[in-house]
Amino acid sequence: MANVNKKTTGLATADFEVFGKVQGVYFRKHTQKKAVELGLKGWVMNTAQGTVIGQLQGPKNVIDIMKTWLQKTGSPKCIIEKAAFRNEGPITTPAFRTFEIRR
Repeated sequence: MANVNKKTTGLATADFEVFGKVQGVYFRKHTQKKAVELGLKGWVMNTAQGTVIGQLQGPKNVIDIMKTWLQKTGSPKCIIEKAAFRNEGPITTPAFRTFEIRR
């Protein structure tokens, strides 16, 4: 039986920005739904520049799944040009209790 603790699960954080037609297409709502489904913590919001930004926190392997979703899937009507990720690294505990949509 595997010993599953914070060291073996490898908690991580990553900031993201998604470019393309990602506003007015329920991108934030779908991002929140997917993040909650995966058990991630963090937030998502629109920017004045027409992009969507946010922060993901959770097991590194799960963040990788979410990163792929942000790059390739998104909401049904969105058109993703690219997704950029910054400030990625290990954390000991998540700074958030949920995954929220910020306005």
